[in-house]
Amino acid sequence: MSGFTAALALLGMVLLVLGAVYVAAWVLRVSRPPLLAKPFAGGLPPAEHAFSRYHVRWYAITMLFLAFDMEMIFMYPWTLVISAVGPSSVIEMFSFLGVLLAGVIYAWREGALRWA
Repeated sequence: MSGFTAALALLGMVLLVLGAVYVAAWVLRVSRPPLLAKPFAGGLPPAEHAFSRYHVRWYAITMLFLAFDMEMIFMYPWTLVISAVGPSSVIEMFSFLGVLLAGVIYAWREGALRWA
């Protein structure tokens, strides 16, 4: 059997198994009516549907959270190699933190953190 024939046979077997899995899932599925508005935040009865829109203020908070989450993702490996790299790594990290601090000060000054 040549390499091309073996690859085609393997592809055929994969497609056959994939089709069998889809057919088994379709046959064994449990039919339920679609969910309506159910509790999704802390178990309290919902005041609105789960797929409703959020207020635009939440996007600014989300972006700030992601920015500081990325900061933590970059700071953890930095703490592991700081002694091996030397003082240049300290300067680089504080310049990175300075850029983030400038972004927070700008957001604060523009009123992105105000709720009212």
